[in-house]
Amino acid sequence: MYYLKIKIPNTIYRIAQLLEILVSVLVILAILLSFATIFHQLGLMTADPSDADGLQAFLSTAFTVVIGIEFLKMLSRHNMGSVVEVLLFAISRQMVIEHTSPAENLLMVAAIAALFLIRKFLFIPGLDDKQTLTVPHTKEPYEEHVGAGK
Repeated sequence: MYYLKIKIPNTIYRIAQLLEILVSVLVILAILLSFATIFHQLGLMTADPSDADGLQAFLSTAFTVVIGIEFLKMLSRHNMGSVVEVLLFAISRQMVIEHTSPAENLLMVAAIAALFLIRKFLFIPGLDDKQTLTVPHTKEPYEEHVGAGK
């Protein structure tokens, strides 16, 4: 029974961690390869600075690389703040790069506003801290504070 309750879930969790590390390494490789594309597009832009399509392609690639970097941070940090940041960048990229309708723009602005409101009012950074919980307005760990009142 111990094997079913403890060993198998722990093994699955470790496999998931290894797969997450593998994905992170692949994302790092993709980001590094994307830098070559960015430099190539930058060279094309210097040859013809008036090319608006070249600027749009450059911005699209640059935004994609930034989103990849934020995604990599999200994979390594495992907190809500990095998830909100990835969503903010993804929605911002969509607004800047794509030619969207006014209704889509309104929805994206509302989504960004909702993310900022979530980050401002609903996001509690202490919940992401897995080290120790502290009692508000004190620096003592929760266990010590409760134990002191007994």
